[in-house]
Amino acid sequence: MELSAGTISKVTDAVCEAVMEWPSRPLEEFYPVIYLDAIRIKVRADHRVTTRSAHIAVGVDMDGIKHVLGIWVQAEEGASFWAHVCAQLANRGIKDVLIVCCDGLVGLPEAIEATWPNSLVQTCVVHLIRASMRFVAYGDRKQVAKSLKPVYTAPNEEAALGALADFSDQWSSKYPEAVATWERAWERFTPFLAFPPMLRRVIYTTNSIESLNYQLRKVSKNRGQFPSDEAAVKLLWLAICNIEDKRARERDKEKNLPASKRKAKARMVEGQVTTNWKQALAQLAAAYPERIRPYL
Repeated sequence: MELSAGTISKVTDAVCEAVMEWPSRPLEEFYPVIYLDAIRIKVRADHRVTTRSAHIAVGVDMDGIKHVLGIWVQAEEGASFWAHVCAQLANRGIKDVLIVCCDGLVGLPEAIEATWPNSLVQTCVVHLIRASMRFVAYGDRKQVAKSLKPVYTAPNEEAALGALADFSDQWSSKYPEAVATWERAWERFTPFLAFPPMLRRVIYTTNSIESLNYQLRKVSKNRGQFPSDEAAVKLLWLAICNIEDKRARERDKEKNLPASKRKAKARMVEGQVTTNWKQALAQLAAAYPERIRPYL
């Protein structure tokens, strides 16, 4: 059948009520970790198509279970946008967050610290590596990456600073911007160095939700462009529900098979348990005993 864009829009408007409820639903009071990442989408506005960021927040609860907290489409970067996002999360019930892992978003650290003053903002190390590699010639990338590894695997901040100095001595003349990328992000990069290895694995990167972003990029790419920000949020939310439901049906079909013969995919994000969470939670409890104890 051939359906007009208007007809499709009317059909999908049937879920508008659910779409309105989902981003305003109550949240838990406390999330040890929240990840913030984004995908780029095209939205038609003022008779032209613009590229915008659809930011996705995923919270990890005390049981290590991940939850998609919301999706926000951002037209312009700035403190006011992030102040709105943080205020919305706080109004939905979040009273405290230990660590927020994100990709150096302008205005976000200040908004988080204004909303939850004791929260720690951690720049995603993987994104930082990618950002610095943009300035490196393809033939040098392996060698530069090898030189960078001692910086983000250092046992403490002092050792990391020494490793960065060595990296600068080796590459600053050829790739000054690669070095400058780390120097500019240093304050937001170093917090995770104070934690033990198991907890570092949980908070050093937003890649834990990369599979979600990959699936949503496929959806947005097939769609091409969205008529409005609201339409983008609606479709992305439906895509998350559809993918999770499809995977759940596949797992249900194979539930009586031996583990070696199961091929169904695990949960994408919603309801997925964070790897090595028990050890990470124990290390968080040691680092923040007073803040975690009320929620144990």
